Amino acid sequence: MAAPEEACSDEEDAEQEPRLRDTPEDISLEAAANTIAFHPSRDIIAAGDVDGDVYVYSYSCFEGGNKELWSSGHHLKSCREVSFSHDGHKLYTASKDKSIHILNVEEGRLVTRFSKAHNSALNSLLVIDENLFATGDDSGELKVWDLRKGTSIMEAKEHEEYISGMAVDGNKKLLLTTSGDGTMGVFNIKRRRFELLSEPQNGELTAISLMKRGKKVACGSSEGTIYLFNWDGFGATSDRFALKAESIDCMVPVTENIVCTGSTDGVIRAVNILPNRVIGSIGQHVGEPIEQLAQCHTGPFLASCGHDQKVKFWDISSLRSVIVDDYRKKKKSGQLKALSSKAFGSGEDFFADLREVPAVQEDDSVATESDSD
Repeated sequence: MAAPEEACSDEEDAEQEPRLRDTPEDISLEAAANTIAFHPSRDIIAAGDVDGDVYVYSYSCFEGGNKELWSSGHHLKSCREVSFSHDGHKLYTASKDKSIHILNVEEGRLVTRFSKAHNSALNSLLVIDENLFATGDDSGELKVWDLRKGTSIMEAKEHEEYISGMAVDGNKKLLLTTSGDGTMGVFNIKRRRFELLSEPQNGELTAISLMKRGKKVACGSSEGTIYLFNWDGFGATSDRFALKAESIDCMVPVTENIVCTGSTDGVIRAVNILPNRVIGSIGQHVGEPIEQLAQCHTGPFLASCGHDQKVKFWDISSLRSVIVDDYRKKKKSGQLKALSSKAFGSGEDFFADLREVPAVQEDDSVATESDSD
C-alpha cells in the first residue's frame, strides 16, 4: 500500500516546485528608489531610496526567489547612489545628507564613513579602482578619494550645476562628468588636474556612457537628445540624435553599440549609436519616471527603478544579436525578435513598428541637421 502514497507525494513535490520565469520578479520597496546596482559576480542587487535606506537583495528567476539579505538606515536623507567595489566585497553609498558610506556586502556592516564629504548634497559616485572613487555634488564640485589616505586627493569645481553622471576610461586616466549646466567636464585623475569643459548643450546633461570600445562618448539630456563626442574631441559634439522622448534621465550601455535609456515618460528604450536609431522598447514603469538603469554581471538582465517604488527586471538577451544597418532602404534579412515580452507593443504590433524605423530615422536625421544649424 506504500507505493500509491509515494506516488502521491511525488506529485505534490512536483506541484510545489517554484515556476521558472524569464526574469526575476519585481522587488517592491517602501519608498521610491533613486539608485540600483548589480553585484559584479553574484546574483545580488542593491537599491537606495528617497528615505536614505539601502537594501540588498539576492535575485532569482524562480517564483518567490528574491530574498532581502540586509538593509541599512545609516543615511539621514535620500540615498542617491549605490555602487559595488570591483571585487564585490564593499558597497559604496552617497547621500543628500553629504555623507559617503562604505558597507561590508556580506552583512551590511558600516566599514567607513565620510560624514561631511562635500559642502553640498551628493548626487553621483563612481568607483574607479580598488582604492580610488569619485563623487559629484549638487553645486558642481568633483572630488576624487583615495581609501589608502582616507581623504580626497583631488577637488575641482568647474561646473555651475549638479554633477549628474561620471565615466572613466579603461586606463583610469581621464574622468568625464556630465552636469545640469549642459556641459561635459574632462579631468585628468593621473595628474590630478582639470582639462576642459565642452561647449554647453541645450538642456541639462543627465547621463554619460562610453561606446564603440571607448572611441565615442554618449551623453543624455533633459531635452531627450543624445549628444555624441569623439574621444579626444571633447570640446564640441560630433553628432546628436533626438529621441521621441520627453527626456533622458538615465542611460546604460548594454553592448558597444547599444544603450538603454530611461525617461520621465516611464519608457525604457534601446538605442543604437551610429547609425542612430531607436530599436524599440524594453519595458516601462507605467506613468512613472525612471530614475536609474543597471545591467547584471552576466548580461541578460536589465534592472530599472522608478517612482512606483519597484525594481523591475527585463530580458535584454535579444539585443546582443541586433545589427542596425547603415543603409536605410536595405530590407532586413529577417524579423527582429520583440525586445522584451513584458514591453507594451510586443508581438505583431512591435514588428510593425520595427519596419517603420527607417522612415522614422529619416525624420530624425532632418531634425538632427536643423538642430546643428
